[in-house]
Amino acid sequence: MAKNKKTRSPKNTQATFAKAILQVLGENPGVGMNYRQISGKMGMTDNASRELLHIYLEKLVADGTIVEMNRGKYKLSPEYLEQTEAQGETLEGTVDLKANGNAFISVKDRLEDVFIPQEHTNHALHGDTVLIKLFAGRKGYKPEGRVIQIISRGKEEFVGVLKISKYYGTFIADSSNMPVDILVPTDHFAGAHNGDKVVVKITSWPPDAANPQGEVIQTLGKPGLHEVEMQSIIIEYGFPLHFPAAVEKEAAKLNATIDAEEIKKRRDFRNIFTMTIDPEDAKDFDDALSLRKLEDGLWEVGVHIADVSHYVRPGTLVDAEAEIRGTSVYLVDRTIPMLPEILSNQLCSLNPREDKLCFSAVFEMNDQAHISKEWFGKTIIHSNQRFSYDEVQTIIEAGTGTYSEEIATLNHLATTLRNERFRDGSIAFETEEVKFKLDEKGKPISAYVKEYKDSNKLIEDFMLLANRKVAESILKYKKDKKAPVFVYRIHDEPKPEKLSQFNDFIAKLGYNIKTTSPKSMSQSFNQLFSSIRGKGEENLISNLAIRTMAKAIYSTENIGHYGLAFKHYTHFTSPIRRYPDLLVHRMLEAYLAGKAAFEKATYEHLCQHCSDMEKQATEAERASVKYKQAEYLLDKVGNDFYGLISGVSKWGLFVELEETKCEGLVALRDMTDDYYVIDEDNYVATGQSKGQQYRLGDRIKVKVKRIDMIKKTIDFLLTR
Repeated sequence: MAKNKKTRSPKNTQATFAKAILQVLGENPGVGMNYRQISGKMGMTDNASRELLHIYLEKLVADGTIVEMNRGKYKLSPEYLEQTEAQGETLEGTVDLKANGNAFISVKDRLEDVFIPQEHTNHALHGDTVLIKLFAGRKGYKPEGRVIQIISRGKEEFVGVLKISKYYGTFIADSSNMPVDILVPTDHFAGAHNGDKVVVKITSWPPDAANPQGEVIQTLGKPGLHEVEMQSIIIEYGFPLHFPAAVEKEAAKLNATIDAEEIKKRRDFRNIFTMTIDPEDAKDFDDALSLRKLEDGLWEVGVHIADVSHYVRPGTLVDAEAEIRGTSVYLVDRTIPMLPEILSNQLCSLNPREDKLCFSAVFEMNDQAHISKEWFGKTIIHSNQRFSYDEVQTIIEAGTGTYSEEIATLNHLATTLRNERFRDGSIAFETEEVKFKLDEKGKPISAYVKEYKDSNKLIEDFMLLANRKVAESILKYKKDKKAPVFVYRIHDEPKPEKLSQFNDFIAKLGYNIKTTSPKSMSQSFNQLFSSIRGKGEENLISNLAIRTMAKAIYSTENIGHYGLAFKHYTHFTSPIRRYPDLLVHRMLEAYLAGKAAFEKATYEHLCQHCSDMEKQATEAERASVKYKQAEYLLDKVGNDFYGLISGVSKWGLFVELEETKCEGLVALRDMTDDYYVIDEDNYVATGQSKGQQYRLGDRIKVKVKRIDMIKKTIDFLLTR
């Protein structure tokens, strides 16, 4: 007798069907899906199955597993998500909030960011440190989750425009990373008027409120004015406009006199040729080079760095303020210094024809730049000459001029060091620096790209040498085979996944890099940078290459510097403008004196802080350049320019103007001579009727259409 076939019970069928629905909705837990979208995802084609789907959707709504949103859309309920989260991982990370309200959480030691839908950000804002809970059961999909706790706010003060109505004020932040407006009660305007650019501090944000409340704490002025906008950038990125009065007062009391007893403690270089080389408009000089021919045919090269640690002592107000700032910030029209002016421009600045205290790295080398002896210690110098980069470049090219022999020798040694560094695998990252000439009101009257010439490289190569050798010297102070506590500048190798994505991208443009070994990879990168120089895709590929690389940071854990191909590297050469360099000076001095006793955890915390402040300073500097680029074109609306297509996206063509490097968008909606189809994979826009194509790298002519100074965006039109 044949066995009866095993049949699935209604209960099992019900559970399987419900599970399938939850799996579909779980693919994007923060996004609502309608009936048709769900049935399509489940592969339902017959009417009976679709009717069954209706029934189960109603059941899941009834038992609280899913919720029905407006317009017949369904999503997983918060209660269900909380239950499933119990199986998920809890992580700590930093919020990268987008204009649409969605967020990405970067988690240390995790390659992939975690996506947080807008409704699950739990009032977290850009830069906040948060705890998140991952959604469980998400195999094959990018990780998603929700914010369960805000550990600390990245900032509570924001810059933007105040719009005043009869009953309240609405604050609209300048930053696109702030997707919600802040409501300001009428008694918290602090004298601000409608349309003013202000600084607002969040005072409360009830859990059930869509918008936070705040108060005006500072009025900057009317939007669009140079000083107002530059101050806005400074405050937006968390840097102070002024030094506290107590810090200035303490700095003013510092003793500028160099007494005889201090000189006796130092190696005297005052009778040896010494010079500084800096930009024409530099106000502080924190490094100098000396050169002396030795009797045995060797060269003595001294890299002399301002001895900031002699004046700025731990535990002082000046030191505490420098630690908070972490770095100087270089905006288009000004510097926000790490140290008060009396230090940065006077006491610690290596001004010509003045005795100055330094911390130096001194090397004896032959004509092939092979180092036979090195020395580190406190010195006193007397700079013979203050050169600008342009002056030294002229001397290098002409072979004549003031101290031309010394400059030629230093340039030869620097070139030899550079060639050796590239042979060892150093990568030649070259980023373009846009500069402006401003009138007396701060308005840009011209824009240009700063050229990086041999005179710049001369200084760079000796600074790299000093930084590397200082880091290597610390190895002598190992105890019980343990590395000494020290502040390193590290740069990790690129992640294989990012490298693969980068290679896939450039392959579509006819390029490739070899990844068989670190050395072959660095050589490939250098060949790539050489082959794209001057082409339309140069900016896009260079920026993507930089993003492919890990970020250089400060750390007490030494893993080497991949980009420079150095096993040991630190920052020793700029203590006037970088706090880590000041720490390195103090630590090196202690190791040389045999008095080192440093707490690793304390210095790792300082490294993290300084890395964060460096990132903020870079973002502020870019924002000031972007603003001035837009302002430069403000009175040129209607003018024609030539540029190179630097990007192709679904929005249209990004075009970078020649010479000024101002980048704007030719919107697809404004390309009205034909119907254009964008092929983002191959970076080309093709007209369907006439066949006209616009490719990445093409040189085209555009007209300035519109400048939005609030968003700092530039719109172009194609010129026929």
